[in-house]
Amino acid sequence: MQSGEIIKQRYKIMAPRIIKALQDRNFEAYFCETAEEGVKKALSFIPEGETVSWGGSLTIHEIGLTKFIKEGNYQVIDRDLAETEEERIKMMRQALTCHTFLSSVNAVSEDGIMINIDGMGNRIAAIAFGPESVILLVGMNKICRDRDAAVTRARTETAPANALRLGLDLPCTNTGCCFDCSKKECTCSQIVEMRRNRVPGRIKVILIGEAFGL
Repeated sequence: MQSGEIIKQRYKIMAPRIIKALQDRNFEAYFCETAEEGVKKALSFIPEGETVSWGGSLTIHEIGLTKFIKEGNYQVIDRDLAETEEERIKMMRQALTCHTFLSSVNAVSEDGIMINIDGMGNRIAAIAFGPESVILLVGMNKICRDRDAAVTRARTETAPANALRLGLDLPCTNTGCCFDCSKKECTCSQIVEMRRNRVPGRIKVILIGEAFGL
């Protein structure tokens, strides 16, 4: 068996325990072995004609979900189409009241705590409150042993990698490590710990048995 297949098998074995942990925290949770299955599952929760938007997430782009949404029968709020920064911010605010918000998370502990790190804060704001429905697609590579390990992953792995991806002039882009900086463009200005979903059915988590996102 090739290494990739071994990792996928491990993800499949781990998934039921993570699903149970998320459900115990009142999140709807599902496991899909492939990206294609994950996209189909996500689309099954989005009625045609509804307003859909998303936060900064490599995962939802990598698996092709945003492509399906753009080509489907939905009203889309896509901040990347903004022609000015002012228009971009306006669209971010509009996304807070859309019907369905798509995103991912930066890390998930084995006992179901999800950690998100954000620069502007629009993504974590929408996930926490606003849109009627939130769908989070998460590669199993983001599963961490516990809450502290999840925070460490978000700070020391995700934040520097995203800063590099965005071409920001930050200490972490020069060293690859977090320096707890206070720079204007800091990608980890806000860190949110999601330990429970208060509104039944609002937040759905789709774990994907492959590696996606940073």
